Amino acid sequence: MEFLRPGSWAEALAAKAAYPEALPIAGGTDVMVELNFDVTRPSALLDLTGIGELTEWGAVGDTLRVGAGVSYTRLITELGALLPGLAMAARTVGSPQIRNRGTVGGNLGAASPAGDAHPPLLANDAVVEAHSVRGIRHIPITEFYTGVKRNALAPDELIAAFVVPAASGPQQFSKIGTRNAMVISVTAFALSLHPERGAVGTGFGSAAPTPRRAEAAERFLSDELNATGRWESRARLDPAVVDRFGQLVAEAATPIDDVRGTARYRRHALAVLARRTLTWAWKDYGRERMAA
Repeated sequence: MEFLRPGSWAEALAAKAAYPEALPIAGGTDVMVELNFDVTRPSALLDLTGIGELTEWGAVGDTLRVGAGVSYTRLITELGALLPGLAMAARTVGSPQIRNRGTVGGNLGAASPAGDAHPPLLANDAVVEAHSVRGIRHIPITEFYTGVKRNALAPDELIAAFVVPAASGPQQFSKIGTRNAMVISVTAFALSLHPERGAVGTGFGSAAPTPRRAEAAERFLSDELNATGRWESRARLDPAVVDRFGQLVAEAATPIDDVRGTARYRRHALAVLARRTLTWAWKDYGRERMAA
């Protein structure tokens, strides 16, 4: 196995072009597990830890561009107020040591259906910024996941960053695991309210071959909020609306039975998580009005 350690982003892209089979490694929280258990044995590793620009983030107009090497810990401490849903998900990732090393870029590269970062990225219409020696490509998050642990990157591309709007309304994330911490999710759900455009965003994981949005649930809830004037009034939601939203989220899932849970349980859990996160987010939305 060859070990490639470029000193600049340009060198990294050149190395990926020359060795398209090279497996990128930064935090290593996913890659090293697969190497240790001999799940994968690449012909080359491409070490990106020396690329400083991957650890930077900043505002680009009304959006945030977050480098692929920004750790979960920094997402929590530096971006928690701007991307609260993603920060909530980051808090559920592994141990403090894992959060210090792990990155959303790594989560995207692995493209596991159980990755905790995926639901909030879906709920907030993130875009993946992929670089190669051929140029830059922006991939909408809904087009990024192509199968179980497969993504839309070309063999010579590397993830440079993801681009996502700063929160304009309440965001929530919740997951269920076989224990309370340091656990792969049985299922997870993210919800974002976008009052500036009268829309709702969702994302869930561990309940389909890829991370997925519950599009019918989004349309139902946004139509209901717009039709009843609740974006303006912020009045309490009808319990029947909350229940229906949960049902539609569960219907969007195509889970399987595995060692962590059954398909039936995952659907039930998704409905519960959807109802809870909607209730929490709507209460937050009402509190914002009172605070204003």
